[in-house]
Amino acid sequence: MHFLRFTAESSSNGVVERDFILDGIPGVLWSPASGADRAPLVLMGHGGGTHKKAPAMAGRAHLLVTGCGFHVAVIDAPGHGDRPRTAHDEQEIAALYRARAAGEPEGPIVVRYNDHLAELAVPEYRATLDALQELPEIGADGPVGYWGINMGTAIGVPFVATEPRITAAVFGQHWPDALAEKAKRITIPIEFDMQWDDEHIPREGALALFDAFASKEKTLHANAGKHKELPRFEADSAVRFFARQFGRAVTVPA
Repeated sequence: MHFLRFTAESSSNGVVERDFILDGIPGVLWSPASGADRAPLVLMGHGGGTHKKAPAMAGRAHLLVTGCGFHVAVIDAPGHGDRPRTAHDEQEIAALYRARAAGEPEGPIVVRYNDHLAELAVPEYRATLDALQELPEIGADGPVGYWGINMGTAIGVPFVATEPRITAAVFGQHWPDALAEKAKRITIPIEFDMQWDDEHIPREGALALFDAFASKEKTLHANAGKHKELPRFEADSAVRFFARQFGRAVTVPA
């Protein structure tokens, strides 16, 4: 049994933010301040080198909470945020920096390192979902989604592939190498983001990963621009996607 303990709480603009610790794993849960009836939960995965409260995570969470009344949770990935780095983390990060300084491809290192982190993080996400579904405002019978880009996809694909409680997901911007076979086991509706001019992920690689998903309902969003230029409006699109899948109205601007 996993014990979730809330450690801090704040509220602003109709959103309650609660920090928690679960088996030593730090996380955050955003919820509607109204404390209304049970609502769907969306788990999110942050990008590499960031953390659970990175601006992208907080911004997406606020869109989901204020726009749809959802609950949203993120945990720090191993070696990220408030979690200590291991010697292995330091070695992989150093290798990444060396490749970047030398102008060498970063993909092989990122794929290898993210695959290692996913092996550690998938059980943690499953434990987090177990604990959150014990909360009365979430419950065990409501819909659950997953939203993760970049490293969030590296963790999210193997998690969703083995977790039947997830019924809709948003992925994108990752190499297919370690994920394509796992993606073949995913049949739920998905939305997938890629950058057409990504300087790190080859266009054919992004398309191969999208193609690997076995979902009958899957949508590809390909935007012009480099890796870090994913348009902000894709966040609004993801909110509308989850609202549609979970039968909720959206109050954010279309």
